[in-house]
Amino acid sequence: MKSRDSLIRLKRFQVEDKRRQVAQIEAMIAEFDRMAKELNEQVLAEQERSGIHDAGHFAYPTFAKAATQRRDNLAASERALKERLATAKAEFDEAMAELAKVEAIAERDLANDNKHAGHKNAAEARAS
Repeated sequence: MKSRDSLIRLKRFQVEDKRRQVAQIEAMIAEFDRMAKELNEQVLAEQERSGIHDAGHFAYPTFAKAATQRRDNLAASERALKERLATAKAEFDEAMAELAKVEAIAERDLANDNKHAGHKNAAEARAS
């Protein structure tokens, strides 16, 4: 019984750990998206301020170039995080399935134990 309870606790811990990982990755993606949008707004504001919208122009603002590069880097990081998120979600689903399987086995074993205990008690009552 104890080993079964320990296994269930372990599986629940693993499920919660995977859930936390998914939540952290989702939060990072949301933060990167927010930062990229802010950078994009800053680039547009700088372009409007300077009046130059062509990044190839010799007088294109340096700040706009740097902000565009940071925005592109964030977008690349966000894409990589989305791949990690897909993997983390698959691991979470797998952990949930394992937990459900272990809990179902535990319930079945408990039902069998109760059934056998009932038969044993009935047999003892008849013998008395």
